[in-house]
Amino acid sequence: YKTTARHNHSSHWRMTWLQERKQFVKALLSNPSAIGAVSPSGAALAAAITASVPPMAGKVLELGCGTGVFTRELLRKGVHPSRLVLVEQDSGMSSSLRTQFPEASVLQVSAQDLSRDRHPELDGIDATICGLPLRNMSGAHHHQLLTAVFEAMRPGGAMHFFTYGVRCPISRAVLDACGLSARRERFVPL
Repeated sequence: YKTTARHNHSSHWRMTWLQERKQFVKALLSNPSAIGAVSPSGAALAAAITASVPPMAGKVLELGCGTGVFTRELLRKGVHPSRLVLVEQDSGMSSSLRTQFPEASVLQVSAQDLSRDRHPELDGIDATICGLPLRNMSGAHHHQLLTAVFEAMRPGGAMHFFTYGVRCPISRAVLDACGLSARRERFVPL
């Protein structure tokens, strides 16, 4: 679902398959509802969710970065690392993101607690990629999240997210209250 309203690869962006899974499982065991998946997102989903972000995009906000699968895809597409604002609440994953992407701004904070007053890095966001487990959140959390994200984004910005369900995980009432609409962009079977 999409809510509307070439940089060279560097070895520090790479995390081995085993390292990534170990980090993911550790975070999953410590807080299952915050992870909301049984394995890190794959390449097909990463390509789909970042497809609408142009290589020369301005600032890109990524929520729930986890092991950095979507982040690496944004970099592969040509988004400059200094234009990334990465939000990850898990301390181990945040630390890993700082190591993998030293030029990016990494915020270790709950996405619902984002505000430009406390986080000036959020000013002027052009697009948002969301890897958060939206189906595990309440309507009140959705409202807080959407308000924070769309206050940080420039007019016309969009938030791109995925769901394992057949419908948008954000209720029509919350979308309407925020003045937003959602539409399904594509289906990724793998």
